[in-house]
Amino acid sequence: MSKKRGLSLEEKREKMLQIFYDSQDFFLLKELEKSGPKKGVISQSVKDVIQTLVDDDLVSKDKIGSSIYFWSLPSCAGNQLRNVSSKLRSDLQSNKKRLAEVIEQRDNLKKGREESDEREEALCELKAIETKYNELKEEMVRYADNDPATLEAMKNAAEIAHAAANRWTDNIFTLRQWCSNNFPQAKEQLENLYTEVGITDDFDYLELTTPVGAQIPDNDHKGWTSLGPSRSDK
Repeated sequence: MSKKRGLSLEEKREKMLQIFYDSQDFFLLKELEKSGPKKGVISQSVKDVIQTLVDDDLVSKDKIGSSIYFWSLPSCAGNQLRNVSSKLRSDLQSNKKRLAEVIEQRDNLKKGREESDEREEALCELKAIETKYNELKEEMVRYADNDPATLEAMKNAAEIAHAAANRWTDNIFTLRQWCSNNFPQAKEQLENLYTEVGITDDFDYLELTTPVGAQIPDNDHKGWTSLGPSRSDK
């Protein structure tokens, strides 16, 4: 014998709704779980089926005291379905109207864009202009390093980095002097430590220099000026 097919979700919903329609009464969930098997709906699935009906506004529920009651009347369900049907018809009409407007806009946009030799020529010209634009854009990127604004930004960044490096150099000298004053007996160990971390005899402040022939913006003369090496005082 073939195994009996179970009820689908929609069939379970119809069975549970019939319980409400036949009795036109109020039910606790426990009562519905007892009535469900009589209609072929196992008690374990009654709660989920009822919740789907509540979500679709086909069953109402409310808390009275400490208990939650469920109910549904044929007249209420009919009104709800009629409201849903009315809304769907209204949405359909709105969508049809919108579709007609979009089609009209499409047709208006097509006017003057019919295929012709003039249109084909204009499109080819537009493509050529776009190609030239992209080439010029790539060329600008290649020459970006010579842009006055870019050079000025690089110059400012170098000055900031130079000042920061010398500030930390000054901090290191200050720390070394403090260690010498407070731990004179550990002078040899400290010198070894300095050497290990790279603080050797040639450790000193950095000099900010500009390569010979390098050009920087001359704001006073609205042009460019070349600078040779320059040294900052320690």
